Amino acid sequence: MEEQLTTGEYIQTPSSWSPDGKWLAFTEAGTPTGRDIGVLAMEGDPQQGGAAHKPRVLLRTPANEDDGVFSPDGRWLAYESNESGRYEIYVQPFPDLSGKVQISTQGGIEPVWARNGRELFYRNGDKMMSVKIDPRFDGNAARPSGFSASSPRLLFEGRYEYSAFATSDYDVSPDGQRFLMVQPSGPDQPPTQIQVMLNWFTELRQRVPVK
Repeated sequence: MEEQLTTGEYIQTPSSWSPDGKWLAFTEAGTPTGRDIGVLAMEGDPQQGGAAHKPRVLLRTPANEDDGVFSPDGRWLAYESNESGRYEIYVQPFPDLSGKVQISTQGGIEPVWARNGRELFYRNGDKMMSVKIDPRFDGNAARPSGFSASSPRLLFEGRYEYSAFATSDYDVSPDGQRFLMVQPSGPDQPPTQIQVMLNWFTELRQRVPVK
């Protein structure tokens, strides 16, 4: 049974669950500052007196912040921001945001973590980029101590679909070796047919029986 988790006057789009399921990151669009990143605590937010299911703004600046994604261990949040004048990828420790590391160097959007947390992927136009990550963290320094990122390297290039929603348009296999992406048909490859499904609830019940 579906449950409405938030209310508000702005558009809120979920972008990532923390691995323990206790936090939901979302993008809030249409605010006076453009696009901001918020979080929703499912079991109680220490910064809101232990209240649960109460959304809180996590990143709000005059720039746009978007597409916040938790690392596999839940200690880091990667996101995109145009604070430099173009979109770049940044990482900050979660939940205290005690330091910021810029990951991309020539522009970047749509960060996606490798399952082992040791690599971060992102898109730069038609380029798929990769950065090796060393996520050590002692929580004391202005810049997360021990956290380091390699120089970005190009994995491959190709024309793939991109949308303006607050989630990535691709995903990576658990071993980090394969990418699932949407390739546009393009004007030179127009659709050859349109399929319409009737009574799709009936077929759904047949394929996925309700227990």
